[in-house]
Amino acid sequence: MKTSVIGAGTWGTALAILLAHNGHEATLWTRSESTAEEMSVTRQHRHLPGAVLPDGLVVTSDMEKALIDKDLIVLAVPSVCIRETARRMTPMIRHGQVIVSVAKGIEADTLNTMSDVIEDEIPQADVAVLSGPSHAEEVSKFIPTTIVTGARSEKTAKFIQDTFMCDCFRVYINPDIKGIEIGGALKNVVALAAGMADGLGYGDNSKAALITRGIAEITRLGVKMGCDIETFQGLSGIGDLIVTCASMHSRNRRAGILIGSGKTYQEAMQEVGQVVEGVYAAKAARQLADKYGVSMPIVTEINEILFNNKSAEEAVNDLMLRDRRLENSGLKFDR
Repeated sequence: MKTSVIGAGTWGTALAILLAHNGHEATLWTRSESTAEEMSVTRQHRHLPGAVLPDGLVVTSDMEKALIDKDLIVLAVPSVCIRETARRMTPMIRHGQVIVSVAKGIEADTLNTMSDVIEDEIPQADVAVLSGPSHAEEVSKFIPTTIVTGARSEKTAKFIQDTFMCDCFRVYINPDIKGIEIGGALKNVVALAAGMADGLGYGDNSKAALITRGIAEITRLGVKMGCDIETFQGLSGIGDLIVTCASMHSRNRRAGILIGSGKTYQEAMQEVGQVVEGVYAAKAARQLADKYGVSMPIVTEINEILFNNKSAEEAVNDLMLRDRRLENSGLKFDR
């Protein structure tokens, strides 16, 4: 099939490599002409050492060339660039065009998910999502990975599943698009917290607590927003949260480590050198918690650290000394 990936960051590039590996005609778009020329010559991405762009993969900065007459388009720019990029794309998108969003974030002003933003700007498209525990560094080297796609129809979901699935990339389908996106966006906030714990010198107990209570917060919010609880028990929920909190491939965890060591979030983002989605998602997550009346203490403390100069150590202390409560509000004692 004729496929195209819009956005030549690490994740977009890894997916373009995978699509070419699967035998599809694959085009990778970058807004930078010099980057397109460099990648076309070197057949590499500067942040994916060891990964090789297949000979058949075309890299271009010509958006029209990347969009016209494609069976499937993957939108892989950072979440803060989704609306502007989708707006540029819309004149070149035919009715019913399948567009797969792989960005993980919540739009700051509207609190919309990325699929909402794309549908707002490209209403003629058939918008779907792809998410799960999937570091670009590993996907680009064909290390076995499992992921989930969400779509409005089973037909579209299976089409995406068939396009991406191979011996190293297993794809499940799920109709809960919003749940997949909420899990993917908010796990980055918890990963910041996990990194901060590492930066403070804490251990495995602390990491396990953050992962467990973090998915509890994400699930509470997601269910209140109308999502399916089982989605958060799956790949785009607990699966993505585990890999992002545990791996040094995770830029959110790396940024968290730097913040826990005393740096500001601006200094941490500069040192990481790539977009740290959790910083942008943190404010939106807190606003969503307020909007839906959901208790999200980890999200609250992360916002205090990032934007109100609270120390990570003080935030941990406040989390540990909150009022006593049941582990799960649905549980009841017999007596």
